[in-house]
Amino acid sequence: MPYMLLIVEPIGQRAQRSEQAGHAAYDSMLRYAADLKARGLLRDAQSLKSEAEGVKLQVRDGRPRLIDGPYAEAKEMIGGFFLLDCATRDEAVEIAAQCPAAQWCTVEIREVGPCFS
Repeated sequence: MPYMLLIVEPIGQRAQRSEQAGHAAYDSMLRYAADLKARGLLRDAQSLKSEAEGVKLQVRDGRPRLIDGPYAEAKEMIGGFFLLDCATRDEAVEIAAQCPAAQWCTVEIREVGPCFS
């Protein structure tokens, strides 16, 4: 079953790190991803740039509209994801507990499936 681990991090956390600390955190995540890939569990993983570089879009009455802000106040952002193949939810939870980011973020574990159920 596919599960997604969403890395939910506090906004501004990245800016508080030194460049060296940022590289160390990122490198630990790359090693984690390489281990998952070697174990045949990883479908994909990506880091996302800061929310300040993103844009929001809505389509209303058939017309797309970019939302420049101000946005609703948010305390967290999605910093990246891991898409896994796991046999069970318990296995996905166990894998998430090994994620280095769980030490400085929250790891949200979601099964991939239709949005109507």
